[in-house]
Amino acid sequence: MGLVIRTVIVGLVVGGVAAWLYGGGLRLGWVGTIAIGIGGSFVGGAIASLFSKPRDGEVVHPAGCLMSILGALVLIFALRLFHLL
Repeated sequence: MGLVIRTVIVGLVVGGVAAWLYGGGLRLGWVGTIAIGIGGSFVGGAIASLFSKPRDGEVVHPAGCLMSILGALVLIFALRLFHLL
């Protein structure tokens, strides 16, 4: 249960920072902001895995906050590009 709560909180913070940095009047709401933040963490981990491999036994790369925010910005840009946001 604690992992879910931490994931939601991190998603909210990462998504909020990314939406603020992106600007442009994004109207995501709470759920959209959390979804962008969590999705951005996965995208940031994928970007980070291009530069360094995850540790042995780990499926995803622990991207960290900066890569998560960068991934969320990439996700927002892609969604806006295809008119999905």
